Formats: sequence, structure tokens, C-alpha cells
Amino acid sequence: MCGIYLTNIPIEEETVKSKLESIQFRGPDYLGITKVFDLTFGHLRLSILDLNVRSHQPMKFEDLVIVFNGEIYNFQKIKTDLTNLGYTFDTTSDTEVLLKGYKEWGADLVPKLNGMFAFAIYDATSRKIFCSRDRLGVKPFYYSWKEGQLEICSQLRPISQHKKINNEAISMYLDCGYIPSPYTIYQNVYKLPPGNNLEIDLDKKTCSVKEYWNLKEITEVELTYEEAKDKLHDLLKDAVKIRLQSDVPFGSFLSGGIDSALVSSIASRISKNPIKTFSIGFEDPDYDESKVAAQYAKIIGSEHTETICKVSDILEMIPQLVKVFDEPFADSSALPSLLLNKVTKQSVTMVLSGDGGDESFFGYNHFRLVSYADKITFVPYFLRKMVARLLSVNYLGSRTYTYKGILNTASKYDFIAGIFVGYDSLLRKRNFNWLSHYNGYKTWTKDLLQATADLNIKLWLENDSNVKVDRASMAHSVEVRSPFLDYNIIEFARTLPVSYRFEKGRRKKILKDILKEYIPENIFDQPKRGFAVPLASWIRNELRSEFEKNITDDFLHQIPGLNTARFKDIFKKHLDGKHDYSTFIWRIYVLSKWYQEFGFYKKKGSQ
Repeated sequence: MCGIYLTNIPIEEETVKSKLESIQFRGPDYLGITKVFDLTFGHLRLSILDLNVRSHQPMKFEDLVIVFNGEIYNFQKIKTDLTNLGYTFDTTSDTEVLLKGYKEWGADLVPKLNGMFAFAIYDATSRKIFCSRDRLGVKPFYYSWKEGQLEICSQLRPISQHKKINNEAISMYLDCGYIPSPYTIYQNVYKLPPGNNLEIDLDKKTCSVKEYWNLKEITEVELTYEEAKDKLHDLLKDAVKIRLQSDVPFGSFLSGGIDSALVSSIASRISKNPIKTFSIGFEDPDYDESKVAAQYAKIIGSEHTETICKVSDILEMIPQLVKVFDEPFADSSALPSLLLNKVTKQSVTMVLSGDGGDESFFGYNHFRLVSYADKITFVPYFLRKMVARLLSVNYLGSRTYTYKGILNTASKYDFIAGIFVGYDSLLRKRNFNWLSHYNGYKTWTKDLLQATADLNIKLWLENDSNVKVDRASMAHSVEVRSPFLDYNIIEFARTLPVSYRFEKGRRKKILKDILKEYIPENIFDQPKRGFAVPLASWIRNELRSEFEKNITDDFLHQIPGLNTARFKDIFKKHLDGKHDYSTFIWRIYVLSKWYQEFGFYKKKGSQ
């Protein structure tokens, strides 16, 4: 895992170095800068494979130069294919394989790759830059393109100077809690969407984006349940095995959930030595999974480290949250994630995780909500709108606007979208034109559960989960690898009958039946808690003064499109203990901290 940078803007080397140093946590082992004609390449290295200086970047081969962030898990196979074609290698890294693979196959190399990656390759002969981002968007890729001037980076901060806020993106953030690709918080700065290539012709001053992979219409496999379970188990074992290639110590995150337990169990069977596992717990028993994780660790024989997350830890992590996430990001589980990675780094540099299992195997609580979509949309739309008008806050409390929003959904697909963008909003007026980038979920399947999972993968997984995992781990120079995000598993899971994964309300059925081969069912079959923090209580009590200090009238009036009066009302009701509006309050608080960090907050009377 690393940080990449590339620009054709005339910038002094010291300035480029300063830009890279602002995100040096992504790669503390080496900072490299190379100038080629009018281009400047920058790279921050976190050494995982081939720790030798020979694998430093930027790396050159003939007329090609590369900066690369990520890992190519099947690089050994591609290396063998290239060796058979006559190529020789000077390193044992995947970077050299990527560079020479591009020399041989050009853009046709990308579909051959199994990994998490974001890279840029410059061809000095054609004067073109070819870039690519992995299928699921595990690794970040930001770029600025305006009037022939280009900047590319793994994070926003180095390319955020002199940028203007994108007011549309603020609205997206207030609805989602993050800013979905291809948008960013700034005008004229973009995220390269997952499964896409970017090509820049420097002479013609053209920039084009082309998709190489996406989810597609489903053809269900004809396998019995046992056959499907065995094949999935084999795919998982292979996904874990190829992710254990490392020249540094590794471990595995282990919560009380199914996914991390399965990944850790498989890894412990493959590893010759006991693996190291890491978990986070909370003092509040409603949020704590640490005792279950400790049971798992004992069964699989791992060397386990448990850390309890306290309010004081959260206060300590908030400045880091704003610093490393670069744009407003309101998933509060990022805070314990930062703490978990901080503890993990003391023992290992690479770690496995269970991220991605909930999306493909219907693990989230909202999959149960989808079963109501047919029943609700069966009622004529005009009748539902009438009922929505009659709903009173006095009877339904903080859920009133959510219920109104559900009743006002025009179709089943609007109902599904509402799960991710919310049925309630802080905005005076909502605009969902940006959702057109994610309309595939409406056409790939007729099953509403699978359609929800598809939108979960395309929208939430990339823009929330993957962002959280990347930034929280990189903040402490830890590389996280997620076997469930292997595209072979994503594609196979989608072809399985829904009943294999979700049967009579039993979520992750097939994963649980595989896990039984490692851990007794009576231990892992418990209510899902997720990786949440007791935010509602903390806002009212321990963190109250922190929130009141940062959420001021002065700031609220600076937020474009915000229904200020309504927010002030719900903030007061939350503090008074009448309702739980912690999700909305956290979004505004994070936005306030971001405005302050990046110099956009205007004090009263300032210009």
C-alpha cells in the first residue's frame, strides 16, 4: 500500500515533496520523486513485498514509468506468463510485473489482474498516460483535469489547494454521509470510478474514462446447496491464501461477526504458525463484541489482542479523522477503526479483514426491511401520500420523517435507494440526479434482495466501507486485505439462488454453514451488532460540549441547502433526550470540523 502522485503542472520539486509529506502516513518507508519531460511523478512506499530498494517507485522500464498503489495478488501467475514470453525480472515485486505486463498487453492487462490497485503509467513514446482502478474501488484514485492541466493522487489533500467547494457534493454528503464517485467535495476534482480506466493524451489534451468491469445481469448457477457451499469454500480458501503473500508480519481483524471469524479461521488453518488477531470492544455491552471475539480466538488458536474503545479515545481520534479522510466522511465507525489500526500496527503491518461479506451474503439489517417493499408499493401511491400527511411527530417521534419518506417512495427501486440515501433529509430540497451513475441495480436482477445487494456493492461499499478501511489503516501505515472483495467471490455469490444466502430471515446462511466447520454454531449464532459506537449517548453527555462548540448558528448558515431551522430543532430534541438524531448531528459536526481544517469556515464578520 502506498500513495501515488502525478502532475504535468510546473511545480518545484520541494513543493511536490511537501504535498507528499502531507499524506506520508500512506507510505513512510520511502518518498520518491521523478521528473520525466514535463511530468512529475511522486510515490510514498509502504513496503510489503520485496523490501529491497530495487522495488522503490516511481519505477521505469524502457519508455514506461509507473506509480502504483495496492497489491496484485495473482502477480506470480502473470509473471510466469511474461517469463514464457521472454521477459526477465530484476525484482520480486508486483510493481515490475504490472509495468512489464502493460508493455506486453497494454490496457488488456487490466482484466487479467486480481487485486486492489490504483496506478498510472506514462508512455513516453505515445505521450499518453494510462490509469486504472480496481473493480470494487478498494484503492482510491483522485484526479483533477482542467484545460489540459492534470493532477493525480491517492488522496485529495495534495490536490486540494485553491479549489472551490462543490455545493452539490455537500448535498450528497448530507444525504449519504459520504460523497459518491465520480464526485468529490471540490469542483473539477473527481474520483475515478471502480472498474474503470482513465486515459490522457497529453498532446491532444484529451481525457477519457472507459469501463472495463461491472456487475452484470445474473444467470443463476445450477448447483445443489452442498455443491455451492463447497465451491464457495474453495474460493474463500484461495482468496485468503493469495492474500497471505507478504514479506512483513501479518494478522487478522477479528470481531464477533461471521465474516472476520471465517477469514481468521481459514487463515489460521493455512498459516504454519499461530496467527495474530485483533479486536475492538466497548464498555457499553449493547455495542461490545469483544467477548465473542475472544471465544473465536481461543478456538482457532490465535494470539489475540483486545482493546476497549473509550470516550477519551474518540476525542483523541477526531482530529486524525479529519486529517486523513480529506473530505467530509460521517461513518462514525471510522473512529474505532482508527484505534484498531493503531493497536494493530504495534504488532503487524499487513492484516486480513472480513469486509465485503455483508454485501454479497445479505448480512445487514436493512435486507430484512426490503421484504416490506412489495407490500408498501402495492398500496396506491396517492393513498400512501395521504397517509404520510397525517403522520404526527407526537406519536412517532424521530421516525416520523422516515415513515413519511417510505410512504412517499414512488417505486420499489426508490424504496431500495432510500435505504442508502435516507428517507429523511436535512436539506430544504433534495436532488438525486447523481444517482443515475448507480442505476444498474434496477436492471441486473428482478429479485429485490439482490438488487439491494447490488446497490450496496456499487454505492455504499465503494464510497463508505472501502474509504473507511483505506484511510483508517493508512493513517497508521497498515495494509488491509479483504478476501470477500475478491471479484471471483463477488461474481459467484451473485449467481447463487437467494435462498442459499437468505432463508426465512436467516442471513448469510451459506457462510454460517461453512463457518460451522471451524467454530461451533452456538457460539457464532448471535444478534448482529455491527461496528458502531454509542454515539447518541456520547453526544448528550461526554461529548456534549465538543458538539455545542463546533455546531454554531454561524456555521449552520454557511452550509448550502441546509434546513437550518429543522436541524436546530432536532439538535435540541436530541440533547434533551427526547429522540435519537445522532446520525444527522454527527454529519453536521464532521462537516464543521472539515470546514475548519481546510480553511473554509468563515467567522462572523470575516470576508
